[in-house]
Amino acid sequence: MKSEQATGSVASTLRRLVLTVAGLNFAWFWVEVAVALAIGSVALFADSVDFLEDTAINVLIALALGWGARHRAIAGKVMAGILLVPAAAAVWQAVAKWGDPTPPDVGWLAATAGSAAVVNGVCAWLLARVRTSGGSLSRAAFLSARNDVLVNVAIIAMALVTLWSGSGWPDLVLGLGVVALALHSAMEVWEVASEEHLAAKALAGEDID
Repeated sequence: MKSEQATGSVASTLRRLVLTVAGLNFAWFWVEVAVALAIGSVALFADSVDFLEDTAINVLIALALGWGARHRAIAGKVMAGILLVPAAAAVWQAVAKWGDPTPPDVGWLAATAGSAAVVNGVCAWLLARVRTSGGSLSRAAFLSARNDVLVNVAIIAMALVTLWSGSGWPDLVLGLGVVALALHSAMEVWEVASEEHLAAKALAGEDID
């Protein structure tokens, strides 16, 4: 009985945290996407789409907490696919600007990335406490929030390089860097989800290929 109560308490805490994180991400998506489109920043646009992706991940986690191990593993693989969304957005923007990568407004770029880093830092801090409690689901959420902080810091550094060089290429290159980061995170989440799937099959007495 105590074990079931403890499990229920962990699930309740995780659900509350991921819904809080989802709300923060959804609110900040609108801020970043508006600024990114206004100043024409590839990197900031990719990061704004990432806020929307984080919203979807955390909402799905809240919905999936009541599922069994097998369904959680499947949801984890879906999360891995969702992590590729910002990568596709960054590629689209990069291709559109490839011929003439004009530099974005440095002031707005740095200020928006700085505030986004604070939001993502809070989200990563909240999720760090439960990243091992929900398997691939909570791991997906934590990895995404952590990576977002790294991207925000990189955008601030890129803004300084842009100010020094007067070129749009640093923004373009960083946008493509977001692609590589998303691919790495997706691979990690997929691997964890695959392990959970095999464990679920073993518990069910099924053959493991």
